[in-house]
Amino acid sequence: MDWAGLLQKGLYQLRLTPRDFWALTPAELQIMLGAVGAQAPMGRVQLDALLRDFPDDVKDETNG
Repeated sequence: MDWAGLLQKGLYQLRLTPRDFWALTPAELQIMLGAVGAQAPMGRVQLDALLRDFPDDVKDETNG
């Protein structure tokens, strides 16, 4: 990813503060720069795969 180029566009073209720039997701930044529809939304299959691979409710088996 061209972070230097994106940072320049964020700070100079969009006039974001560095704090606001780094708080954005790459998808949000793309939309703000006019790349609407550049990335398809996540479908159910991809969401299920993420939930399976990175479950939110993981318990440490050593501590119960």
